[in-house]
Amino acid sequence: MAFDRRTFLGGSAATGAAVALTGAAGAPAAAAQGGAERGGGAAARTYSFTVMGTTDLHGNVFNWDYFTDREFDDKAHNDVGLAKISTLVNQVRAAKGRCNTLLIDAGDTIQGTQLSYYYAKVDPITARRGPVHPMAQAMNAMGYDAAALGNHEFNYGIPVLRKFEEQCDFPLLGANALDARTLRPAFPPYSMHRLRTPHGRDVKVAVLGLTNPGIALWDKANVQGKMTFPGLEEQAAKYVPRLRSMGADVVIVSAHSGSSGTSSYGDQLPYVENAAGLVAEQVPGIDAILVGHAHTEIPEYRVRNKATGKDVVLSEPLKWGQRLTLFDFELSWARGRWSVEKVSAQVLNSNTVAEDPQIVGLLSDEHRKVVAYVNQVIGTSTQAMSSAEGPVRDVPIIDLINHVQAETVKGALAGTEWAALPVLSQASCFSRTASIPAGQVTIRDAAGLYPFENTLEARLLTGAQVKDYLEYSARYYVRTAPDAPVDPAKLTNAESIPDYNYDAVYGLAYEVDIAQPVGSRIVGLSFQGRPVDPAAQFVLAVNNYRASGGGAFPHVAKARQLWANSDEIRNTIIQWVKAKGTVDPAQFASVDWRLTRAGVPVF
Repeated sequence: MAFDRRTFLGGSAATGAAVALTGAAGAPAAAAQGGAERGGGAAARTYSFTVMGTTDLHGNVFNWDYFTDREFDDKAHNDVGLAKISTLVNQVRAAKGRCNTLLIDAGDTIQGTQLSYYYAKVDPITARRGPVHPMAQAMNAMGYDAAALGNHEFNYGIPVLRKFEEQCDFPLLGANALDARTLRPAFPPYSMHRLRTPHGRDVKVAVLGLTNPGIALWDKANVQGKMTFPGLEEQAAKYVPRLRSMGADVVIVSAHSGSSGTSSYGDQLPYVENAAGLVAEQVPGIDAILVGHAHTEIPEYRVRNKATGKDVVLSEPLKWGQRLTLFDFELSWARGRWSVEKVSAQVLNSNTVAEDPQIVGLLSDEHRKVVAYVNQVIGTSTQAMSSAEGPVRDVPIIDLINHVQAETVKGALAGTEWAALPVLSQASCFSRTASIPAGQVTIRDAAGLYPFENTLEARLLTGAQVKDYLEYSARYYVRTAPDAPVDPAKLTNAESIPDYNYDAVYGLAYEVDIAQPVGSRIVGLSFQGRPVDPAAQFVLAVNNYRASGGGAFPHVAKARQLWANSDEIRNTIIQWVKAKGTVDPAQFASVDWRLTRAGVPVF
């Protein structure tokens, strides 16, 4: 049965608060009695329960990589997908008693794999009599209790998100996702869950959902004028006291926001992107935070709240269903209420279990459809190309992305006042495992170059601004002395600056001198053999994430927009390959940038 949003429209109509109550039947196996109750001689009443959490599932149901068309694997032999997580969930429920558990998620659910793309674009859930989204089917079958909104929930537009919400048997929470006109919650801010104890007094657990303010930038085309996204601390400070006044014994925050206190959008917004730690520190009354967005693994992290002096326990399970967080709560009854005595957290590894046959069977037809779709042949390539060395070398496969983008923008600007300006293009190494084989090229080969749902724009920059842009990008590299040994694996700051936040710019020639300090690394910047004039004008073909401030690159977010497209860059690449029939690197690839040290090439 589809989740009815009206269930969550209780509470104060004036504030737009939303609440749901779910009851758990049966005596909790984890409850215990013993000792003496404070203030009296009766036996103390205690209760234990567990909250399980996932985050950044990104459309992964199966332990399958649709871009390689084989079982997922990485260097650490991690596994992915809800089918694996479901087995862990079943084990925890068997051990703890299902009535003593809750299952929540911290967002980024419906984007990331070709499975999720297929049901947003190819066979969309928004179509009349359209299918039910595979992620909704799997999460419903697993019995999720609540999920926070992630920023990638908005990638396919609000209609797709609303349809997904309608198909879920659990609420999508977003206390800081507000209607732009009324400033009232556009989604339920929180849910309330009752856990029945053997002591006559239920435990009320509130789950507050918070999402990322960066949505206003990253998905500006989808949300501008429709929704607004204030800061996490601000909204948590508003709702946590309200939840306590409503009788919540335990308050858990499900936050699609990392714990580091950093932001990738610079001064584009007055909010912190990775604010979960700040919420724990600044907002009293929170017991635990399920952290998302940062794609890191944090089994347990404690933050001392400034007002109460108490620890708030944070945990972030690794992305894509690689880990399941367990928050274990121990409560005691005293002075007429339940009090949290202890909270601990850990993560379970999904590679320790088999896939749940119920989830596999439920979605096997959808899986087969998508496998057939991604294996359609769309062209041929004269040679094999790989992105393995993309972070440190100018490789043809990144040139392919840039060439398609530049050619697309040139075509779009033909006949306009900007037609005569030179077109540059930026691209990153989005995946170090992307490849194009020699011979037949399939949809999955082309799509694997661009795993994100970014769209293409054209922005107007000066030569000086392009130089600043490249200098900022070059901070990605570790400063390396001219006589130091070179280990390609240690040349980048990839742990703090993701590969997708290092841009190579196509259409120019330049060196990146990694022996120099940040800000003084771009050498010999030229266009068509001549030094770039700082006052010259260039068109930059740029993805919407970067154009809207993602990565905090200078100038581009405030630069004049000359053109924008609503189609994903991934689709543009697929259509380009179909139209050309043959991919020949000799027609677009060249070594235009290289790493150097004091003028000597690193490679």
